[in-house]
Amino acid sequence: MFELVCEVEPPTRPELKKVRHQIGVMSPIADAFLIPDNHIGRATVSSVAVANEVQAMGSRGIACLNSRDRNLLGFKRDLLTAAAYGVEQFLFVHGDDPAEGARTSQLTVRTMIEQARATSYPGCNPFQVGAATRLRPVPRWKAEADFLYVQVSYDLDELLRWRDSVTLDIPVYAGVMVLASSKMAHNLAALPQLNIPSALIEAVDQDRDAGVDHACDLILRIRDSGAFDGVHLIPVSRYRQVAARLEREL
Repeated sequence: MFELVCEVEPPTRPELKKVRHQIGVMSPIADAFLIPDNHIGRATVSSVAVANEVQAMGSRGIACLNSRDRNLLGFKRDLLTAAAYGVEQFLFVHGDDPAEGARTSQLTVRTMIEQARATSYPGCNPFQVGAATRLRPVPRWKAEADFLYVQVSYDLDELLRWRDSVTLDIPVYAGVMVLASSKMAHNLAALPQLNIPSALIEAVDQDRDAGVDHACDLILRIRDSGAFDGVHLIPVSRYRQVAARLEREL
């Protein structure tokens, strides 16, 4: 079954109204929700707590945890909290390097996976743990995770070339991010790991909705290709428009 995992914007203030609204709007199209972890370099409400909120609203929550902001004791606390809430799925990531260059450096994604696999609590299901990859060969330890998220791409051919180059026996989710504005398109185009077609950037310059249209079309083409088990969708601020369109077409 093809799954659509929608990412939500976690709150940076102690209130959950906005994130509840995101969940409510996207629930008709989402099979699960991914909650990032301090991904914009600012403290956010715990991804484990928001994943619990997702599940209280009747959906499946996946808590993202980055190794950048944790030591081993803090990570064990997160696992214990997740077990208490019944949150069973995690995506472990490295986390962008902070501007000041300070990291705890005690954990890596690999050691987080190993620790989660070695942790169990009576009466709780085992944790399911995933990792993220760029469009490059996948190391064995990542290939042995429970699922894999692939970096954002704006080109189906690029995604298919990568998928043909690797052998994986776990669910693989392609990353799709909406270009919400012309400014966002130009900022992302400056990143060396992203290849955004110039025609798409020009289209977003002319029409803000072009980013929504491209993302929705790409999701449908990825689904129809049969090469991936699902999509990790990052709708950013355009989640209402994306949900309205995909509800008609998925």
